Amino acid sequence: MIKAVIIDDEPKAIQSLAWELNNFEREVKIVATFSEPEKALSYINDNTFDCLFLDIEMPSMDGFQLLDKINKRNFFVVITTAYNEYAIKALKKDAIDYLLKPIDSDDLKETITKIKNQLFKDLNAEKIENILIKFNNNLFNKKITVSSDGKLIFLKPDDIYYVISDGNYSTFVLDNQKKIVVTKKLKEINELLPEDSFFRIHNSYIVNLHKIKEFLKTDGYVILENNIKIPVSRQRKTDFLDKL
Repeated sequence: MIKAVIIDDEPKAIQSLAWELNNFEREVKIVATFSEPEKALSYINDNTFDCLFLDIEMPSMDGFQLLDKINKRNFFVVITTAYNEYAIKALKKDAIDYLLKPIDSDDLKETITKIKNQLFKDLNAEKIENILIKFNNNLFNKKITVSSDGKLIFLKPDDIYYVISDGNYSTFVLDNQKKIVVTKKLKEINELLPEDSFFRIHNSYIVNLHKIKEFLKTDGYVILENNIKIPVSRQRKTDFLDKL
């Protein structure tokens, strides 16, 4: 069942679209309607649904402005308008479809089919992702699972030399000098890595203890097997030596 929200400043337009959608009552459920974009924005940011039917020409805030104010868009957008000049901009805003008013029943049917197909695809992708994560996290095949560039990557801990932080991003540096950037803070990465093999020696670095070749006590640096030199913070030096 597709959960849908309708936003249009004209109540009659909302009634008309709702009437059309009632022809697909087994497939679509209208969970909310709004004629004031400001009220709609609050609802959108606080609730979960599948599809937003959005008018563009509204006096206080147009549809594109509303999309720009949404915190996180995890639903499909269908642009509904009486003007065909917005088609290109709708595509740039990643709308799944574009319906001209008065909305044709056959066009609406095609739109609903598009949404259903995409929801099914996303659901299957999520199931596959969960299966892969469970498989790669089992005791016999323990790997680190990270998401990067729209892909799930499974890393053997022994392939990781170190991880470096860059604000909200972290970069894995592997034994072949390959780098993988993920949108996770170093604290989150630290929780993923096995404690017996990895240690956060600095606010910006986690190192693989098995890859350490030398520790320069005077300078406060470690040298890894790939000859990379990484600092050990003063605050973490004692804990680091205890770990070794």
